[in-house]
Amino acid sequence: MARKKFKAAIKIIITKTPFRMSFFGGGTDMENYFNEHGGAVLSSSIDKYCYVTVRHLPRFFDYSTELVYSKMERVTDIDQIDHPAIKNAMKMLDIHEIRLTYEADLPARSGLGTSSSFAVGMLKAFYALKGKYADKKKLADEAIYLERVLCNEAGGWQDQIAASFGGMNIIKFRANDYEVSPVIIHPERKTELNNNLLMFFTGFTRLSSNIQKANNSDSPAEKIKSLDEMKTLVSEALDILQDKHRDLNDFGRLLNHTWELKRKTGKAISNDSLDEIYSRAMKAGALGGKLLGAGGGGFFVFYAAPENQDAVRKAMSDFLYVPFQFENNGSQILYYTPESYEPVKS
Repeated sequence: MARKKFKAAIKIIITKTPFRMSFFGGGTDMENYFNEHGGAVLSSSIDKYCYVTVRHLPRFFDYSTELVYSKMERVTDIDQIDHPAIKNAMKMLDIHEIRLTYEADLPARSGLGTSSSFAVGMLKAFYALKGKYADKKKLADEAIYLERVLCNEAGGWQDQIAASFGGMNIIKFRANDYEVSPVIIHPERKTELNNNLLMFFTGFTRLSSNIQKANNSDSPAEKIKSLDEMKTLVSEALDILQDKHRDLNDFGRLLNHTWELKRKTGKAISNDSLDEIYSRAMKAGALGGKLLGAGGGGFFVFYAAPENQDAVRKAMSDFLYVPFQFENNGSQILYYTPESYEPVKS
């Protein structure tokens, strides 16, 4: 029987990848829409992160790969892996014999692009494990390919791009391509915007791809009409942010408008319970808000002027308030050590 070779120097990589908050244009990042109509999204990454740790697994065990996320998997063959994104990413980049762990500041399936942030952070770690560098565009492109093609998961492109690039951006979509433009905004105005946004966790979680599939069955003509208008709100929101003479509270009012439009794009976007939550915040003084992500649950973000924030937080006291800050870095490598690794010869 062939003896296992073991090299003492083990490489460990830890990546830190932000989640995103999408304000305007969500839904126009879907291929079946933007390939024909073009799309635009205004979003920002925030200081809530997922962490992916990857190393080659020492050859002491009767399994060759160990994965720890919401469950633990120990397998001897990649095809035995249950997690579709991990399995397909390992095959795509020819990764073997690893221990991978996933941790996050916020729960999965909550509307903040968590699965795509994981995909970006995992791919960044895998490239580092192979001693290769992948720039922001490459990471975003391959995360999109991994989730939308290899895993065949329904959804758009904005989450992978936001997680990879980081910062507050306008992302414009055209036929099979996109362009990322950072939002140029005065630091004080950006801080004011951040301070006027309140995020709450509804306690519901859902799989975004399932919500997207449910919404695809709704009236195409009505949905396209709403998406067309939602796309125009991106430039309006950008003007509010960049024009110091504009009332920043108009950003909140515009959030209310885009939420009303978004609710028309699919029956799975909201429900009576979520509508009641939204109404409660608005009655307490919020100027606008939206459910983050594909819909169906997760996090609400509300815009409220400082004088109304105590009342909004009191009205939302049944739900977890989650403070956040905008961030600018995108996916990063926190820790990296070299190694000497020899693949097992077949």
